[in-house]
Amino acid sequence: MPQSVLSLARLSEALGLPEQSLLALVANCDAAPDPTLVALTVEEAARRLGVGRTTMYALVASGEVSSVRIGRLRRIPAQALNDYIASRAGATVALVA
Repeated sequence: MPQSVLSLARLSEALGLPEQSLLALVANCDAAPDPTLVALTVEEAARRLGVGRTTMYALVASGEVSSVRIGRLRRIPAQALNDYIASRAGATVALVA
């Protein structure tokens, strides 16, 4: 029996879940982000842009993507991602034209 199948069986047994339920939970981890969120964590914003966490932190630090502090937390307005993409698309069009 392959090691990955054996590990899945052991994990599902340890969690007390059927293997199919465990696989469904794992599949839902990659589900679409919640579109109702107004402010995102850096990790959530990175996932939405399809970049790594380090790249997202660099974009925030450089000011290319705006962010706000809420207490001790750093959040990125969802609209800031749209603005960033629009500005990049505009820059690309200007270079091509």
